[in-house]
Amino acid sequence: MDDPNAHAQADRGEADRDWVARSLKAVWHPCTQMKHHERLPLVPVARGKGAWLYDREGRRYLDAISSWWVNLFGHANDDINAALKAQLDTLEHAMLAGCTHEGAVELAERLSALTDGTLGHAFFASDGASAVEIALKMSFHYWRNRGRAEKREFVCVANGYHGETIGALGVTDVALFRTAYDPLIRPAHIVASPDARRAEPGESARDVALRALEDVQALFEAQASRIAALIVEPLVQCAAGMAMHDAAYVTGLRKLCDDYDVHLIADEIAVGCGRTGAFFACEPAGIWPDFLCLSKGISGGYLPLSLVLSRDEIYFAFYDDDTARGFLHSHSYTGNPLACRAALATLDLFERDDVLVRNATKAAMLMEALSPLRSHEAVRHLRRTGTIIAFDAAIEGDAARTFSRRFFEHALSRELLLRPIGTTVYLMPPYILDSETIALLASRTCETFDATLADGAR
Repeated sequence: MDDPNAHAQADRGEADRDWVARSLKAVWHPCTQMKHHERLPLVPVARGKGAWLYDREGRRYLDAISSWWVNLFGHANDDINAALKAQLDTLEHAMLAGCTHEGAVELAERLSALTDGTLGHAFFASDGASAVEIALKMSFHYWRNRGRAEKREFVCVANGYHGETIGALGVTDVALFRTAYDPLIRPAHIVASPDARRAEPGESARDVALRALEDVQALFEAQASRIAALIVEPLVQCAAGMAMHDAAYVTGLRKLCDDYDVHLIADEIAVGCGRTGAFFACEPAGIWPDFLCLSKGISGGYLPLSLVLSRDEIYFAFYDDDTARGFLHSHSYTGNPLACRAALATLDLFERDDVLVRNATKAAMLMEALSPLRSHEAVRHLRRTGTIIAFDAAIEGDAARTFSRRFFEHALSRELLLRPIGTTVYLMPPYILDSETIALLASRTCETFDATLADGAR
């Protein structure tokens, strides 16, 4: 007698394959060489719950990178779901030019309060690159409004990443993303990275940070009169392979920017919202920037939302009867009420569940569970900042070139969604993992690494 469950599973498997085929025919997937998908599997996600994603055959995958660093409290979170369902019955969208609504006002107020009122007047957009574009344009326009139009150049940190729109690429120093578009890009000054992996024998992470600051000071001494702003990812340069640095670097940047009259832009798109330990990544450095960019986790991973917080001095440089002196940047979905409501529900969870304290405990547990990697002959620089954990594979040649794709495949076979950056393996899971899931993630990450090394380059 036929097994109906077997037939149902076969049908689901066929449905999964159909969706993958249709996707490859109809969808241009991001950050992907599409030809690689001739053999690299797409994951046909049917639903998500908690830290897990599921396909139609019931296979599950632990979302250990939070779906590109956005998901903080798990998929289909009951609290965020409830907030969005209530908002749907009230207001789905209204333009923010000439109008306002409760969600945008409350979110701006609460985020400003988290900076002790130092930063405010939230300017809303949709994605991280848009927030960076806004901060760059605001800085440039501020100096113009102040009668210092010669301050129109920008500074970025070596290997830094700030998005892939044209302006954001101008302050991005990752060749893979920008080389093809160099003719379109206005280049920025590039200063040395404070990446702690650059430490010479006997140097600490703080020593590397202080050495990198010397490069910034030399540039400012020579050219600060033409520089509008410096942009940095505080504490972790994510796309650079989770390059981590001492907080002294951010503290020192604030002082140099003050001394030489240059704006400091903190790109906290990936590193804010608790990822590096504090809610804002600038907090361990004891400073506030002139502009703070947020996106990704601010909506809990639910809806596209980004924003820029700025100091009052900057806001009032645009406050004038002359329309041309205003900041006329706009997006149709700026301050979308649904996205703002998701963000407010996310902030509620931080307050209710003492998330930052719990995160510290869970991240320490995960780091301890990964401790066998410390003595692994092919592992370099096992490191952690807040909830971000990373290590580098000591491999070269073709094995290094194909490492990320091979690791991804081996991880899927072990119920993990992990996507290395080059030869850097990183874990950035949602904040909701329990001890059992932490142990599973650690053990299967180690298994995946060994399996990837064993299969060599292919």
